[in-house]
Amino acid sequence: MIHFDFSDEDNPDLSPAAMSGSDESWMRRALSLGLAAAEQDEVPVGAIVVHQDRIIGSGWNQREQLKDPTAHAEMIAITQASAALESWRLIDCTLYVTLEPCPMCAGAILQARIPRVVYGARDPKAGAVDSLYRLLNDPRLNHAVQITGGVLAVECGRILTEFFEAKRKLGKK
Repeated sequence: MIHFDFSDEDNPDLSPAAMSGSDESWMRRALSLGLAAAEQDEVPVGAIVVHQDRIIGSGWNQREQLKDPTAHAEMIAITQASAALESWRLIDCTLYVTLEPCPMCAGAILQARIPRVVYGARDPKAGAVDSLYRLLNDPRLNHAVQITGGVLAVECGRILTEFFEAKRKLGKK
């Protein structure tokens, strides 16, 4: 059974003082995209890229619909943001995503030079930011990312947990 960690007791970055109102507001936008994914029977993860207080990229998981293992919410949002800025360098941007990024998405974040990532629920099975790996702050790499985790973690985790509980009730993987 998959369990998403909603707690903040072991991470000082998750304290209420570390979360600004704008982070919560942007995360609610990403969360609405996660709900859209669930309506399409996709794993309910949503992501947005914000540049100068404007969303320039958004996405939700579309692996089933597109039959593409790389169609994660973050990848779609990053692709849209790059097109909007006409650059692969997403400097001065923040990525908001409802679930801690996996290794593939963390790699894309590093390649895009995104300076800041805000995520909701931790992913103990595939998280590459805090849970399993710390790719975004590996000193051996040429780019480090400011991370704020746990923003609306309970809400972000709840939609994932409910989605997978419903799948198990239907006998699906």
